Amino acid sequence: MNFPLYIAKRYLFSKSSNNTINIITLIATVGVIVGTLALFIVLSGFSGLREFSVGFLNVSDPDIKITSEKGKSFLFTNEIEVAINNQKGIAFYSKVIEERAFFDFNNKTHIAYIKGVDANYTQVNSIDTTVFIGTWLDEQIPSGVVVGNRISNTLSLGVFDFLEPLKIYVPKPGKGYITNPNKAFNQINTQPIGIFGLTDEIDRKFVFISLQLAQELLSYKPEQLSAIEIKVENSSDRAAVISDLESKLGSAFKIETREQLNAVFYKMLNTENLASYLIFTLILIIALFNVIGAIIMMILDKRDNLKTLYSLGATIKDIKRVFILQGFLLSVLGLIIGLSTGIILVILQKEYQLFMITQNLAYPVEFTFYNVFSVAITILILGFLASKIASSRISKKLVE
Repeated sequence: MNFPLYIAKRYLFSKSSNNTINIITLIATVGVIVGTLALFIVLSGFSGLREFSVGFLNVSDPDIKITSEKGKSFLFTNEIEVAINNQKGIAFYSKVIEERAFFDFNNKTHIAYIKGVDANYTQVNSIDTTVFIGTWLDEQIPSGVVVGNRISNTLSLGVFDFLEPLKIYVPKPGKGYITNPNKAFNQINTQPIGIFGLTDEIDRKFVFISLQLAQELLSYKPEQLSAIEIKVENSSDRAAVISDLESKLGSAFKIETREQLNAVFYKMLNTENLASYLIFTLILIIALFNVIGAIIMMILDKRDNLKTLYSLGATIKDIKRVFILQGFLLSVLGLIIGLSTGIILVILQKEYQLFMITQNLAYPVEFTFYNVFSVAITILILGFLASKIASSRISKKLVE
């Protein structure tokens, strides 16, 4: 057996004659365990929050969105239709119109966006599953609209209120100054038939209407659109689909993924995750000072034994390796216990919802091998550095 490893194991698992050193070693071990546990749980919590938040985006945003590079709209020509219909990897696509509008209901007003969608829209985005009052858009109710929950609260409107219509205004297209405000806007009267609830931002931003009604309100041509939203058959083929579409449609169109549409959101998630990792790593570094202290105390306690080892032929390098390995093994022990406890807690949280945010919503966590790997590498590197620092106290003068 490796001589330094054998001695390191004996020093780690055998009690010292000095009870103070035993207590310090125990505190150092507990510190590593708690630090490991905390780091893993925090990373798993952020992974859960990420999946939870991204789940909302998967409902509201498409896999791919095509818009015009110049202007708010473009014409859906036969060439574009043929290019999309012949493109492999596309499951469904939907024609969409988005525009900022002014809403008026019973003398209460709000500014938000109309989103005109066709019958295929629910095949691309499952926003219809978030309607909790009323129903989704129905061809038999051409003036029907589906309103976000926050907009509904702001305007104090419900569904199927036939006494008062929801009025929608947009500026008429054209150039020059407005001379008559009464003729400056297009207006339609609509009937709220559904209220959806997803996120606070989306709920206060969108009112869904039929594509034909949006074209009528904006004075668009039948083939005039704001965007085309696409759902791919396999997410792994998305890059290839985008590449083919870019070559077919040319530079006049901008093609974006869900992640690009929400670049700020994803950047915020990554930044928060990194910040949390660095903060808890700093806490771990502080906890590992106990490891340094425990090893230094052990060196001083075993000074006579070290002199004996040196006299028997052990080099200063070998003796240093004893305490490097001891500190490293202590870190590994704390890592195994802390990580095992963390994994068990995360799995229990996913299965049995031990900790709740609200009465009906459990705190989201996600078990990933990436988090396990990140925590393990962090603890092992910091543990090795702490042991290296502590063992540097050993010199020839100490053992002679």
